[in-house]
Amino acid sequence: MPARLDSARPGFRDAFEALLARPLETRAEVAGDTARIVAEIREEGDAALLRHTAALDGFQAHSVASLLVPEDEIAAARTACGAELIGAMEAAEARIAAFHARQIPEPLSYVDAAGVRLGQRWTPLDAVGIYVPGGTASYPSSVLMNAVPARIAGVGRIAMAVPAPGGRVAAPVLAAAAIAGVSEIWRMGGAQAVAALAWGTATIRPVDKITGPGNAWVAEAKRQVFGKVGIDLIAGPSEILVVADSANDPAWIAADLLSQAEHDPVAQPMLIADDGNFADRVVEAAGAQLAALPRAEIARASWEDRGAVIVVGSLDEAPALIDRIAPEHLELAVADPDRLAGRVRHAGAIFLGRHTPEAIGDYVAGPNHVLPTSGSARFASGLGVPDFMKRTSIVGCDEAAFAAIAPAAVSLARAEGLDAHALSLTIRTDRPTDR
Repeated sequence: MPARLDSARPGFRDAFEALLARPLETRAEVAGDTARIVAEIREEGDAALLRHTAALDGFQAHSVASLLVPEDEIAAARTACGAELIGAMEAAEARIAAFHARQIPEPLSYVDAAGVRLGQRWTPLDAVGIYVPGGTASYPSSVLMNAVPARIAGVGRIAMAVPAPGGRVAAPVLAAAAIAGVSEIWRMGGAQAVAALAWGTATIRPVDKITGPGNAWVAEAKRQVFGKVGIDLIAGPSEILVVADSANDPAWIAADLLSQAEHDPVAQPMLIADDGNFADRVVEAAGAQLAALPRAEIARASWEDRGAVIVVGSLDEAPALIDRIAPEHLELAVADPDRLAGRVRHAGAIFLGRHTPEAIGDYVAGPNHVLPTSGSARFASGLGVPDFMKRTSIVGCDEAAFAAIAPAAVSLARAEGLDAHALSLTIRTDRPTDR
């Protein structure tokens, strides 16, 4: 059964903190294994990539070039998907594109009171790599959520890596890549794919940034290649926190919790409710739904081992708990969700009201579903167009503007003991005016 906490009981605060402190079940050797793989890809390039692809993805490619998915295979995948699924992906792409187009940052340019011209401009990255998970499921939605913002930002090359057990990539993933504007698709997964995108090989050109979630090895590889390339974030297991009052249908709330539980045995579904009897009915409904889910084994492990039900005396207690959790996904299934949302500071995405389940955000709402996990919503945001751009500041001084602000700079340079800095400034102010 999921953990059960009641804010009215003694020891609640300690129990709540213990809940948040539960360690994730990660293998101790992940960091070492990943470092070895990344080093081999960096040093051996194509040869190491082929070797790890054979060992970990289960197929022997005759060359790295053969890992590139050809255009005719992509076209066949689109046909195989059928009109209904293609239509759904195109509708999702349009909504994602419309939302993210509004995120394009504006340039900044002005002249301040001292006469200094100041500004800021945004330019797209040249090349990005997007990692799309595979294995237990295929995720065309992740293709759209990573590639569409990159395309809108103006990225020139979007290289996609996707695990391909036996050399096969799911047709919906290939079709989504075509719809989203992916430049190239590589049949490679795991830490070796991240390393190949970061460092490049004789066949694969390196990228400037890598985005997208993956397993523990992928997350660790992104951590290890950061600095050589940029990354979006280190993604942990999926999380959902549902805040619900007793006016909800318990089956609806149970389904919302299980929607994230089915991702991973260590996904974290949590409920805050202001009615203990209602919370009991949600738990009962979840048990009934688990019996019918195709991914019941995964969802059950998540719900029973990582799930939590928190009963509070009033929903006014919820915002403080929410901010302490800083969840990836926050559902506010209450009568006045805007009032509650206005008191929340830390959440990756907020879903307002009884008819806004988190799953709508996974696919077609428009905002990105690549979101901060493991409490990182305290300092991080979901993926967006600015993540695929960089800003450059611009400074321009004429003689008068320089003279107005340079003395302060000279004082600071000398205070820091950087005499060449000071000279670079004073050499312009101490020279004869007729020179």
